[in-house]
Amino acid sequence: MSDQWLNSLQTENPQLGFELAIKLSRMGVKYTLPSDEARQKLRPDYAESADSLIATSQVVATNFQTVAAANNYWKS
Repeated sequence: MSDQWLNSLQTENPQLGFELAIKLSRMGVKYTLPSDEARQKLRPDYAESADSLIATSQVVATNFQTVAAANNYWKS
């Protein structure tokens, strides 16, 4: 995967920052498991798992902390 998609962690507002955090999380999975077919095959397994959904939320939250730090959201 060589396409550059992330140019900055800076966003116009916290909502866009949260959306970037979700994108970061999704791209992490895509880079780790580049096969779309494999991701589609595994999706039903984790879509019904509360533990998997909680883990996903934790990853998004961690990525949002990174984006928030890059944008000084806590000082607004």
